[in-house]
Amino acid sequence: MKKIIFIVLLTTQVFFAQNGFEKGNYLYQKGRYEQAISEYESVLATKHQSAELYFNLGNCYYKLNKVAPAIYNYEKALVLNPDDAEIQNNLKFAQKMTIDEVKDIPKVGFSKTIHNLTSTFHYNTWAWISVAFSTLFLLFFIGYYFSQIALSKRIFFFGMFALLFLLLICVSAAISEKNDFENERPAIVFAEMVLVKSEPQMASNTVFTLHEGTKVFVQETLENWKKIQLTDGTEGWIEKTAIKEVK
Repeated sequence: MKKIIFIVLLTTQVFFAQNGFEKGNYLYQKGRYEQAISEYESVLATKHQSAELYFNLGNCYYKLNKVAPAIYNYEKALVLNPDDAEIQNNLKFAQKMTIDEVKDIPKVGFSKTIHNLTSTFHYNTWAWISVAFSTLFLLFFIGYYFSQIALSKRIFFFGMFALLFLLLICVSAAISEKNDFENERPAIVFAEMVLVKSEPQMASNTVFTLHEGTKVFVQETLENWKKIQLTDGTEGWIEKTAIKEVK
């Protein structure tokens, strides 16, 4: 009986979520962006989320010139679908509306090489590539085991080692990307303007000022304060109510 009730409730939730999403799309097409936002938010309230839902929300806020919510929802969409070119493109347009110009200082040396390699794909993509190489390794092993020709055996033997090497690289890249994803805590400034302090207290010196829509990375939390870092390496403390974490 409990299972039946659970299935009925789940089916009902899915129905209302789908209905709310479609209604939101209709309102968006009619230019009724605030009403569309309400419908999309009602879907999120049912614990249903998708890259498309956050993307549409971002579009609504962008149309209303609400910088921080637009960027926030585009970033949420990218977490679920990091390779989507349309989301990336709209995010760039939204970021042009921000006031702060923060430089992105790239990594150098060996760490840059490793990062460039691992960031080529999402960790899920690396995992699937690993599965493909594992399958090929198995096929080469079968070919080596059953082959009766010396040349074929030699080819399969060296092919196995090459595939094993590539497999290890892909697995390492997947682990590295997953660790980076889990440890990275991006956030968007929602306050119109906020003072970033040198210490987690209002009486401390102001290091710099940030405005809504700027992306920061949370390093640690201390009571009502969060230590943040910008893409240029600048750090400081900000009141936690001034930002909203993406993940």
